Amino acid sequence: MAKGCDRIFIKMKKQTIWILTVLMAITFVGLLCIQIFYMKNIVQIRYEQFSQGVRQSLVAVAQHLEQDEARHFLEEDVNSIRSSSIFAQYLGDNVPNLSGVKYSFTTSTGLEADLTIKGDVHEISKLQTGTRPSTDHYRNLQDTYHNRYLYQKGMIDDVILNIVSSASNRPISERADSAVVASYLRQELDTLGLRMPFEFAVANYAGTVLYKSAGFQTSAADRDNMFVQALFPNDNTGRLNYLKVYFPTKKDFIFSSISFMVPAFAFTFILLIIFVFTIIVAFRQKKLTEMKNDFINNMTHEFKTPISSISLAAQMLNDDTVRKSPAMMQQISNVINDETKRLRFQVEKVLLMSMFDRQKVSLKLKEIDANSAINNIVNTFKLKVEKYGGRINARLDAEDAIVNVDEMHFTNVIFNLLDNAVKYRREDEPLQLTVATRNVGEDKLEITVADNGIGIRRDDLKKIFDKFYRVSTGNRHDVKGFGLGLAYVRKMITDLGGEISAESELNIGTKFKIILPLTN
Repeated sequence: MAKGCDRIFIKMKKQTIWILTVLMAITFVGLLCIQIFYMKNIVQIRYEQFSQGVRQSLVAVAQHLEQDEARHFLEEDVNSIRSSSIFAQYLGDNVPNLSGVKYSFTTSTGLEADLTIKGDVHEISKLQTGTRPSTDHYRNLQDTYHNRYLYQKGMIDDVILNIVSSASNRPISERADSAVVASYLRQELDTLGLRMPFEFAVANYAGTVLYKSAGFQTSAADRDNMFVQALFPNDNTGRLNYLKVYFPTKKDFIFSSISFMVPAFAFTFILLIIFVFTIIVAFRQKKLTEMKNDFINNMTHEFKTPISSISLAAQMLNDDTVRKSPAMMQQISNVINDETKRLRFQVEKVLLMSMFDRQKVSLKLKEIDANSAINNIVNTFKLKVEKYGGRINARLDAEDAIVNVDEMHFTNVIFNLLDNAVKYRREDEPLQLTVATRNVGEDKLEITVADNGIGIRRDDLKKIFDKFYRVSTGNRHDVKGFGLGLAYVRKMITDLGGEISAESELNIGTKFKIILPLTN
């Protein structure tokens, strides 16, 4: 009843662990997804702001260049007018001074004001002197200003017509000087807070690069990092030129906005790793606890039989009839002696557990001939194999078999492997055991122990050397043990500087392979 309750408790505990594991996993995954989604949105918004700012800057650059071109034509026409003395030809020999006269005065309330009278200074001076011009003079003056207006209007129309008709014929290097373009780009980008290096080029309608900055490379810019703006968009389609700009450090600039999220993401990821590691350790500890419980159950069963036999023999010794029979006394003595040895053997196996908690076992190393030692073991074990109708063969082909080992532990290792072969034999097939040695390379000795037993499943094969682990197919009524034998074998071989591995197939057999260094 108590055992059943323990199993229910273990099962409930396992279910609880799984529920907590699933909930924690969902929580961590959800947290990571939220962080990734948030970072993705920030990057997307940052990229859109960056693209919008760059396009706005390029439009502003194009407008600056158009204004510069208009200013160029205006200055050109003004200079030509001044050089040809149009004013003098149109109005007379003397060019009128149209700057006017400026007056400054203060009102009675204390307000200060400026008054400017624009026009010919000579005419204004006549007004100042009190000379009243005639009506004809006013009419002539009015006609003069009207003619000036018509002339200025015609001049502006000529400039606009000149820009429309001949501006596109100018070389692009004059219309948009590279230094001016770079200066405008830097100015507009800095104004929008995009303080980062850039590369640019000006290309014609066919895509041919007319000039470029020193580091401009088309291959260095991806599709989302190349920004294009038409220069002088009012030109004919075939004469259009384009300004191409890309930013080598764009990704660094974009992702700098989420740099504060990187530590949070890293800490969350570390917590996830710690959580996974904790769950793995918890399951391992739980599995170890279950194996220890099985070990205690097996140990109790193993101790119960010899103790019962010794107790029964002790009760028989209390019988006067038995004490009077020397033969019966001898038999009881033999039973007590055999069961005591059996009990001592089981106690020694239990004491092996303490050995696994130490890093090194105290070994008495000496040089022995492995072929000779294995041959003696085979001869001793032959009777036990033949008892079950089997046969054991020794193929000791190693020419050099001198190894530096602890003879007692080395013997125990081979005995453990042979004993396992007998325990896990097949009932429908006579046992066939083979022990072989051969040299591997110049400094290695290989020892193999092979049988034709029930075999080991692939999932169990990688766990058979674990402490307390017992293969499920071996839990038969006539096979007892603590799951320490193969763990002891691996520890001994490892401490002796060797390696051990296993190969097995169900219902075909198992082969253990030991590699030990030879004595130089």
